Amino acid sequence: MQLHYVGVIQNDRRPGVELSTADAVKDHYGFFERTVVGEFMYMYAKTLAERTKPGQRIDIEEYERKCTFHAYARSEGICGVIATDLEYPKLAAHRLLNRVLDEFLTAHPKSASWGAGKLPMPQLQEYLTQYQDPHKADVLLRIQDELNETKITMHKNIENVLERGEKIDDLVAKSEGLSTQSKMFYQQAKKQNSCCILM
Repeated sequence: MQLHYVGVIQNDRRPGVELSTADAVKDHYGFFERTVVGEFMYMYAKTLAERTKPGQRIDIEEYERKCTFHAYARSEGICGVIATDLEYPKLAAHRLLNRVLDEFLTAHPKSASWGAGKLPMPQLQEYLTQYQDPHKADVLLRIQDELNETKITMHKNIENVLERGEKIDDLVAKSEGLSTQSKMFYQQAKKQNSCCILM
């Protein structure tokens, strides 16, 4: 699972303006692909941000580039966009989007300076590194993984108990069969012994 791009884009005017971004293109792509992939991600993120309505969440899979774009637009006129590989969990991506947008609005409240160029947000690069493995970074995903493992273990335990129960039922049936046979043997022996009484 990989996280390629995190960006905050002003989407309340056209064309959208990239306010703050971080990408890991040079970490995941070769030297000759970096420029093209970087431009593609910027263009796609900007287009997606412009088309995302306030309060809307969008996940678009781009199969040719083998990545998914996640977008979340806020009513303040900004949109967070994340580009991941196809396997990256959507829940983790949207949690990161919430966090990024909240921190961006805290650091840079809506003002006229938004359109003046990129605004500093060094946390984006940290998040890009931290969220490469979403299960380590996202507490809820980690708990969900632990719950899934516990559920699998419990299913195995229940299956084992049921198998033991079947074995116990077989033993009970065999012991009942032996008990019936021993009663029949006792009655047969009693009959046999009754014909020959010693005096």
